[in-house]
Amino acid sequence: MNAIFEGARVFLSLLIFVYASVSDFRKREVSNKVWLIMAPLAFALTTFQYIMFSSQLLQQLQFYALSFLITAAFSVALFYAGAFGGADAKALMCLALALPSYQNYLFHSSASFMSPIFSVTVFSNGVLLAAFTVVYAALRNSVWRLRTGRKLFEGFENESTWRKFLAFFTGYKIKVSELEKGHMYPLEDIGTKETGESERRLLVFPKDEKVEGIVERILIAKQEGQLQNEVWATPGLPLLVFITAGLIVALVFGDIVWILLRLILA
Repeated sequence: MNAIFEGARVFLSLLIFVYASVSDFRKREVSNKVWLIMAPLAFALTTFQYIMFSSQLLQQLQFYALSFLITAAFSVALFYAGAFGGADAKALMCLALALPSYQNYLFHSSASFMSPIFSVTVFSNGVLLAAFTVVYAALRNSVWRLRTGRKLFEGFENESTWRKFLAFFTGYKIKVSELEKGHMYPLEDIGTKETGESERRLLVFPKDEKVEGIVERILIAKQEGQLQNEVWATPGLPLLVFITAGLIVALVFGDIVWILLRLILA
């Protein structure tokens, strides 16, 4: 029976997370109804399983509460620090309700160590998977440089090396028209010098609330012939997509950080 309830909780988590990821990718938002549906179902399934089939009920309920509180505090802290979106925080908290620990009845991790709080493993997996996007950006920029023979940062000669470094690994050049389609965040802005001349600047952390104004300035600059048809931008993929991938990886393989460390140190 434990396996049946674990299967139900895993199925619920995967179903909700995949749906939320698709919604986040397409609309950059997830309805609160998604989490209002998942949270009580996850809590009911987990609690019922513990009450009916646990041989150490008190210890499991204590761990369940501790796992949720740690995950909630962690998620809220990242949200207010600006590293998390609201959907990401709610997703991890709901996951802590559904899968507070690794599901040993259904899966067998190949990792020698994994955090006892399963949501932490899922988060670390998601962050690591998201980090791999820098490889794609670097390859795309290198190919563009070889194909065109042009300088990557033409017009940004006065920008610092570290800003160029971040742009190289987090974004790439796209046509100005692609900015109007959405889901691409500009990594540059058009400003004005004290002399009145326009100046292009690389951005480090583009913010949602400023994107519309930046895109408008870029479009005006393009119309006035102040820049060519390509600008620096980043796809800004929602973290929830990577968290969902991290959940799948965690269930099948475990904590990939520790798996990689074991391979490196072996």
